[in-house]
Amino acid sequence: MSVESPNYHDKVNKENIIKLRELLDTLPSFCKMYFRGMNDTISSRTKLAYALDLKLFFTFIMKNNSYCAKFEMHEIPMDILDMISREDIEEYLEYLSLYTNSYDNEVINDERGKSRKLASLRSFYNYYFRNELIKTNPASLVPMPKLHEKEIVRLEPDEVATLLDQVEAGTNLTRKQMTYHSKTVVRDMALLTLLLGTGIRVSECVGLDINDIDFPNGRLKVRRKGGYEDVVYFGEEVDKALKDYLNERNQIIPMEGHENAFFLSMQNRRITVRSVEKLVKKYASNVTSVKKITPHKLRSTFGTNLYQETGDIYLVADVLGHKDVNTTRKHYAAMKDEHKRKAAKAVKLREE
Repeated sequence: MSVESPNYHDKVNKENIIKLRELLDTLPSFCKMYFRGMNDTISSRTKLAYALDLKLFFTFIMKNNSYCAKFEMHEIPMDILDMISREDIEEYLEYLSLYTNSYDNEVINDERGKSRKLASLRSFYNYYFRNELIKTNPASLVPMPKLHEKEIVRLEPDEVATLLDQVEAGTNLTRKQMTYHSKTVVRDMALLTLLLGTGIRVSECVGLDINDIDFPNGRLKVRRKGGYEDVVYFGEEVDKALKDYLNERNQIIPMEGHENAFFLSMQNRRITVRSVEKLVKKYASNVTSVKKITPHKLRSTFGTNLYQETGDIYLVADVLGHKDVNTTRKHYAAMKDEHKRKAAKAVKLREE
């Protein structure tokens, strides 16, 4: 009896769980209690991100607190949480503006990076305070950084056309890049056409298996953030690009363990998120020097175009896989002004 091999998302989940366990062994031992108490609906990726944030926080505390300095990190007692003040946390946020990590690389956090790390710390403190394990909750006293509205970076229709033309022709690539381009052009066209034509996330794209694509019905199955499965429909351009690549893909013998993957790397392994990010950057840098285009910006391009065509924020939220429409509204609400301007011009009070 054959056992079905785990899919991409299950493998990533397993890897995250292993990384989290290894990380928890380095954190103060009482941290394990917090992670055991987390809601089961929180993904392993999010838990790992929280753990990394906590390690950064305790690294800072050990450098700046004489009481902590005499302990190894995993030995730090829980009573340190009551010794940390609001001022300590404010200094930590200032430290996040610019610091050197364990790889001697400089790290800069903007208001959004600081906000996420403070949110992790608030959640951490709230757990122990709510369970009456500590007496104070200084994290709750520190205001969240004010977030300024970010402009939606997207490609204009002519830029989308130019991008796909350049992928197809290999325009402006170096001689070395052209050598690889001849071998990957069909795959790269399928990748970018899929991202631009459906708005799926890059992680959902690389996680696609061959049997996730239902060509007769023009749809594909994706695993969304949070682990749930969803169905995404695609149009004729995406259909053609995917079929062109599938014809090529069927001639490739993938490495063991990667037989089901739809998109393969040059090494015949499932392509990685990082590889897709690099190829998008490679092609997009020749389209615009002003905009920094990433796979997520291609998703924004799709979402913006869909909203402009329909004006239906609920439809956009559903297609993009946002569980909360407010997430979608936050990103695309600014575009309502354009619809309002159209409405103002549409009504004539007197014939001229």
